Amino acid sequence: MALHKLLVFGLLLLVCLSKVSSDHEIEKEEDEEMHLTDKPLIVRDGNRRLMQDIDCGGLCRSRCSVHSRPNLCKRACGTCCVRCKCVPPGTAGNREFCGACYTDMTTHGNKTKCP
Repeated sequence: MALHKLLVFGLLLLVCLSKVSSDHEIEKEEDEEMHLTDKPLIVRDGNRRLMQDIDCGGLCRSRCSVHSRPNLCKRACGTCCVRCKCVPPGTAGNREFCGACYTDMTTHGNKTKCP
């Protein structure tokens, strides 16, 4: 009976060790995949979604470069970029590129917020 318990314990130990060994291999593969991507994935907020980190300052600077009021444009664009994680291409238009978050955001005066 003691031999039977020892055999069961040995098998259980072997299964646990193989599980730990395979987990290590999976982590190694995930690390290699992370090095292949251009930008690291960032975990944000309580909902733990993975998002690409974007450069809002640089994108808004180019978006507002020919605006008549560049400081106002950059401030609004920065707010929209942080909330929506997107800045449309070009210096004007293309707002639909960023979806409803960008197009539906309004000011207190009910005017469109995002440039």
